[in-house]
Amino acid sequence: MEADFSEMRNELQSWDALWRRIQLECQQLHAEFLKIREYEDMQAIQIKHQSSCVQFAEQLENKNTELLLLAQSQEHQREELNKIRNHIYREEQSHRSEQERTKTQISGLTEELHQKEITIATIMEKASLLERQLKMEVAIKDKLLAKQQLLDFRYKVIKSENMHLKEMV
Repeated sequence: MEADFSEMRNELQSWDALWRRIQLECQQLHAEFLKIREYEDMQAIQIKHQSSCVQFAEQLENKNTELLLLAQSQEHQREELNKIRNHIYREEQSHRSEQERTKTQISGLTEELHQKEITIATIMEKASLLERQLKMEVAIKDKLLAKQQLLDFRYKVIKSENMHLKEMV
């Protein structure tokens, strides 16, 4: 995209240089036109023949036509230059908008990532706490199971003694 902007700027500079050349040519033609006018005035005094005046007037008219054509060309080039400038401006605005959207998205994703990191840390703390509680409960149940097995064993021993005593009685 930067290359496009650079290319457009170069083209804009080229159009600007062309514009300046045309203006310089217009100034030169205008100076030449003024010289021609002076020459015409001098010739009008010196030349008495109408045909030579008509030729000079035709030349002057041709120069005026050339000046008008150059002015029209200059106007057309000015319009093209303005179009290019507007296009570059729109492209730059679009690029800035895209950059802002990207920055906003990155900021949003960063915030989301931060929230997820906090959530993960909270879950890890809870998991650690639950793991400790589970270990304590397993230890307590192991102790209770051991006590129950011991009580079952004693019960069987007592029951067996009772049966033995009943048989003896």
